[in-house]
Amino acid sequence: MTVGTLHRELLRPRTLRDALRMLHAEGPLMPMAGCTDLYVSLNFGTLRQTRFIDLWGLDELRGIEDRRSVLRLGALTTYSELVRSPIVNRLLPMLAAAAREIGGVQIQNRGTLGGNVANGSPAGDTLPVLAASDALVVLSSSAGTRRVPFTSFYTGYRQTLARPDELIVGFEIPNVPTRQWFRKVGTRAAQAISKVVLAGIRGSQPRIAVGSVAPTVVRLRKTEAALAGGASIPEAQQVMLTEIAPIDDVRSTAEYRRRVAVNLLAQFLEPSLRVRRRR
Repeated sequence: MTVGTLHRELLRPRTLRDALRMLHAEGPLMPMAGCTDLYVSLNFGTLRQTRFIDLWGLDELRGIEDRRSVLRLGALTTYSELVRSPIVNRLLPMLAAAAREIGGVQIQNRGTLGGNVANGSPAGDTLPVLAASDALVVLSSSAGTRRVPFTSFYTGYRQTLARPDELIVGFEIPNVPTRQWFRKVGTRAAQAISKVVLAGIRGSQPRIAVGSVAPTVVRLRKTEAALAGGASIPEAQQVMLTEIAPIDDVRSTAEYRRRVAVNLLAQFLEPSLRVRRRR
């Protein structure tokens, strides 16, 4: 069904197949679901797109499944569902922790994991979790489905490998060690955009990703390698500083972000420290 209003057009597919056909035959179309980011842009008058496709009613894009060696998350999985899910809390607790700190209850009930990823903000709270957990982004079009490593998905600031005729339909996450860690630093304890956000997995081969310190989320490969090779915390911190490139903006300064990032790395590496949720 197509609805025209205020020089805008909205398409409402009934199935995923319909949605993919519309993207191919009637695109370009901007996908919309929870709209927690889209409506902000619309309200500020910065939204250039005029043609949209509403995915909210597509149950095929929902669901949380434990497929033995893989955790599958539908693109329309909301933050509230991530917080409440026994599967997520057991297999990927750092994702539940990230979802718990995104906005207020209203945002958590409407905002989706797929939307957070598609929006592509380097401050997105779930992005470091997906990067550290070696997630795959599942993309579908009328021509078929492909899987892209999350760490390769972004090509620049708010730019991705997804084609105009593709939708993010879900995420696949292989088994992740349970020694996971997440920390977000923002202006206040809730409803704040992160100044720095870090997710990590401890072990002999640590995995660390950090957000809000570069145009895209950063997987700290060199820092990981240094730690795996026996580097001390100060040595690892110095390596980390070569992998991030924070900027000054309205929320913080580059220097503050650098200091916070290395402090978070130290907290992550020190298991005896009890990390509080408050900021």
